[in-house]
Amino acid sequence: MTFSQGIIIFSHIPILVTAVYAGVNYRSLGRELKIFTGFIFLSWIIQFTSLVFWFSRENNLPLLHVYTAVGFVLLAWFYRAVLQDFMDRRVIEAVAVLFFLFTVVNTWFFQPIFTFNSYALTAESVLVIILSLSTYMLLLNDIVKEKRKQDIPSLHWINSGLFIYYSSSLLIFYFGALITHAFPKDLSRYTWVLHSFFSIVMYTCFFVGLWKRPKR
Repeated sequence: MTFSQGIIIFSHIPILVTAVYAGVNYRSLGRELKIFTGFIFLSWIIQFTSLVFWFSRENNLPLLHVYTAVGFVLLAWFYRAVLQDFMDRRVIEAVAVLFFLFTVVNTWFFQPIFTFNSYALTAESVLVIILSLSTYMLLLNDIVKEKRKQDIPSLHWINSGLFIYYSSSLLIFYFGALITHAFPKDLSRYTWVLHSFFSIVMYTCFFVGLWKRPKR
């Protein structure tokens, strides 16, 4: 096993640990965090199934198409709950529906299910960055600070994890098809090692966010 392969495999450990921790403590989570665990559980299922496909040398890109579409819907649901006093929830609902339709059209007509869906991933990254920045603005509001002071540490860690991952991976997603097919294998491999590092950071932030949840 090479160093890059080891890093990619190791990056799945924080996902498993976070999913197990979320499952064990699910009943003690608040409404927003319970919604967010849906994204964590989906990530765990998709990522470990993808790893099995990778070891079997099978094309795992269809899983990425599913993960992109369903994952963003779950994140939008989470952000709708977080931003309910800051943004009209119908706006987020409309964005989620339009994005889901966009991913279906993109898979059907432009980037088939066995290819890298860079268009959808790029669009998802931009939308999550916008939602995360909106959440930062919300959490800086003095009234919100007082009203939700127990929830802020947890939400801040989770939101930061999403912002770091999607902002750092935006260019990787945008050029993903080019990196996969046109770049030398070593360069392509280390690009995805960098992506795995951002994933480790994100799920570490998720774990800390769940750990800092208000004790109920």
